[in-house]
Formats: sequence, structure tokens, C-alpha cells
Amino acid sequence: MIIEINPALVSAALATAVSVGALVLTVAPPPRRLRTRIGPYSSPHLAKAASMRGGWLGAVFGPIIRDLADRLGSALDRAGNDSVLLRLRQGGWYRGLEESEMITRYRLLQLRTTATALLLGVGVAWAIRAPRMVASTLVGLGLVIGVTRTKGRLNRAIENRRELMKIEIYTVNQLLAMRVRAGGGVIQAVKAMTQRGQGEVIAELSEALRLHRAGWSGADAFRRIAELSPEPFCTRTYRTLATAEERGADLATALLSLSEDVRETRRESIKRTATKRRAAMLVPTIAILAPVLMLFVAAPLPYLITSWQ
Repeated sequence: MIIEINPALVSAALATAVSVGALVLTVAPPPRRLRTRIGPYSSPHLAKAASMRGGWLGAVFGPIIRDLADRLGSALDRAGNDSVLLRLRQGGWYRGLEESEMITRYRLLQLRTTATALLLGVGVAWAIRAPRMVASTLVGLGLVIGVTRTKGRLNRAIENRRELMKIEIYTVNQLLAMRVRAGGGVIQAVKAMTQRGQGEVIAELSEALRLHRAGWSGADAFRRIAELSPEPFCTRTYRTLATAEERGADLATALLSLSEDVRETRRESIKRTATKRRAAMLVPTIAILAPVLMLFVAAPLPYLITSWQ
């Protein structure tokens, strides 16, 4: 007796089982083990075991997975970990973690995304019983999507953060200029801003103050965040703050000039964006009306040329 297996039915059954299992875990999650609750209070060994993700599975397969993630990341990012770390900081990913932990999490995300896309391509090829050439194409397409998806997400995060910082830096420069004109030094003005403000620029200024409290000079701290900032206007502001802290330059006038430059640049950018959107709005109209207009124009031509009715 031969039993035929329908790949579509098997895929649907698996998807249904996974969905029901996820719903059950969401509604009624399993209780936590008692060992993970009392571990941190009993002994260092149990505390380490309780903090270890995945329990014994993480202890056994964690190093293997991390090694695979490092190998994949080294193959995808030829520039090295320093370049990846800079991009992670510019994108605002994994804040508050150590540098090694940031790299590890990013590598694991790359591996997870690539493996998921590859398995999805294999599953689609198996479900539709694709020929060898089509199956190879689907698997290759899944691999390419998995490889480029994480980098694309990071690039979009950097771009979004850059646009947000460009909006914030105008107000920050104006307020800093007011603080400096009212009296006080650069560090005092920045400290007052960070105590009452919030945002991406304020977060970078807070990082500069943290470095200053750790022993860095004010100028070096501002230059450090200028090297890490993704927005050029913020970089110019931080370098101006460093110069004013080091040499005592006229900070208020320089900050106001930078604010004017930011406003003019954003105004030109908005004009270009509006022009592009206006042109994009014309494309559907032309694509729909042009063929109809051509039919109306060309319809009487046979009669006019051949007198055919």
C-alpha cells in the first residue's frame, strides 16, 4: 500500500500546529522553574546557571552557534568588527551593552535571519515540488534575502536616526546658545540641556558628560562623540563645543550660524522631496490617461486614410 503525501497539506498542518502552539504559549505560558528563582540567592554556581540563557541547551550549543555566527559575520563584513561596532552605535542598536556583547548579538541576528530565509526558500521549493533549477533559484533568493536583510535594517536605522538628529540639532543649538549667552561654561550649558531634554542628540551629549566624569577632558569627550555621530551637522556642533571648551571661542555665534545652516539645508531638502513627490503623482495619471487618449486619437485614422466605415 502506497501512501501519497501532499506537500501543501503537510505545510498547512505544520503551520497550523506552530500557530496553535504559539497561541497556547502566549495564553498559558509554562511556570518558571524553582531553581531559576532561588539560584541567585543560593550559590554562585546556581546563579551562573540561572543567568545562562537556554539552560543546558544554551551551555552545550551556545558556543557552537556563536562560532558559526562569527564565521558568517566575518564572511559578510570584510571591514571588521570596528566598522560594525561604529554602525551599531550610529544606528542606536543595543544601547547600554558592552562592545563584545553588541557584536555577539548582531552576529547572532545575522545568523538567525540568514538561516530563517534559507529554510523558507527550501520549504517553498519543497512545497511546490519545484524542478531543480527553480529550487536552486528559490534557495539562492532566500540566501540573498537573509544575508542582506540585517544590513538593510541597520542602514535604515542609521538613516532614520540621522534624519531625527537633523531635526533636533537646530533646537539644541539654539538652546545651547541661550545658555552660553546667559553665562556659564560649555560643560554647564550641556549639563543643563541633558537634565531637562531628551532625544538622540541629548543622548550623545549625555555620553560626552559621562566620558568627562570618567576622566576625559571636555574637548576630548566632545571630539569622541563627534567621531561616532552619524549626522554631519551634529559632528560640526560637537567639534565647535570642543573648540570652545579648549580655546574659549565665541560659542553662541557659532551655534547660531550652525542652526541657520541646518535650517537652510532642511528647507532645500523639503523642496527637493516635494518636487519628487509631485512628479511621482503624475506617473499614475499619465500611465492611465495616455493609452486612452492614444486610442481616441488613433480610432478615426483608418477611416480618414482609407475611407473605410
